[in-house]
Amino acid sequence: MSILYINDYGVVVGMSDGRCKATLQEQCIASIPLEQLEGIVILGQAQLTTALTEYCLLNGIAVSYFSRGGTYFGKLESAAHVNVPRQRLQCSLYDTEFALELSRSLIMAKMHNQRVVLKRYEASKNQDCAAEKKMIAVSCEKAKEAEDGPSLLGYEGTAARAYFQGMGKCVDEAFYFEKRSRRPPLDPFNSMLSFGYSMLLREIQVSLETHGLNSYFGFFHRDAEKSPSLACDLIEEWRAVIVDATVMSAVNKHIIRREHFEQEDGKPGIYFTKEGVRIFIERMEQKLSTKIQYLPYIDYPLDFRHAIDMQAVQLIKAMEAEDDSLYQPLWIR
Repeated sequence: MSILYINDYGVVVGMSDGRCKATLQEQCIASIPLEQLEGIVILGQAQLTTALTEYCLLNGIAVSYFSRGGTYFGKLESAAHVNVPRQRLQCSLYDTEFALELSRSLIMAKMHNQRVVLKRYEASKNQDCAAEKKMIAVSCEKAKEAEDGPSLLGYEGTAARAYFQGMGKCVDEAFYFEKRSRRPPLDPFNSMLSFGYSMLLREIQVSLETHGLNSYFGFFHRDAEKSPSLACDLIEEWRAVIVDATVMSAVNKHIIRREHFEQEDGKPGIYFTKEGVRIFIERMEQKLSTKIQYLPYIDYPLDFRHAIDMQAVQLIKAMEAEDDSLYQPLWIR
């Protein structure tokens, strides 16, 4: 299966001879067999033909729209996978013990994965992150006893600050950063994180909605305008493992360089150049295609993209049984 990324202005994406084709100034720049097409991601301004739009809607192919800087705008949505009873159940579990227990499980997995990833880079870069790792471990223990969402959110924030402080020690000197910054990202490292998280959030959102869930009804993250709260819940266990690891690898191996970023005149924020977007997307696709064997309920390897999808299925099983223990987040070793 393949995802078509469009990163050029003025591209027209259509279909002919059994293939999805992207053309720019009458020249074909990309072509994928329709039976292999899994999704289309448009960064910037491009146009889908009516025939391809209809094909994507009928076949459940996700079409997502981002700015050139990676801000997610929305997607083409089919009604084929809407499951009203499942969404009613999802809503009924909001602000219940199920929601709190699931939230604890997700955030503890996030903290554990952050600590493992930080430990790996600490060793490879010969740095001392003992204080940061201890703070993450302490926050994880406190999260285990959190009695409500706001308390859990506070422990999660404390761990995140320690984690990114440690990562700042381990990154290549040219990409040194002091803390996490968003909207806009104020340095290249944060720009990569924001772009990667947007890509990963889209993957999770598409998977949730394919299985009939409403990605805007979360359990840990509260209702917020334009924010897919459930996707924001499920991204937590994957952030460090997929995005942070991809960013650190691209930087420390000098695959991504400072020249791959730019700042718009008179505006705050640092963003990828067109070439930087292309390189980073390739790295993310390689990561999502990497096979792992971390999920506790299967005994065979599968790639990250399908592991994310299987977690969506496990969430549904947990919801239907109203038993949060049936959902086991990813804990890496």
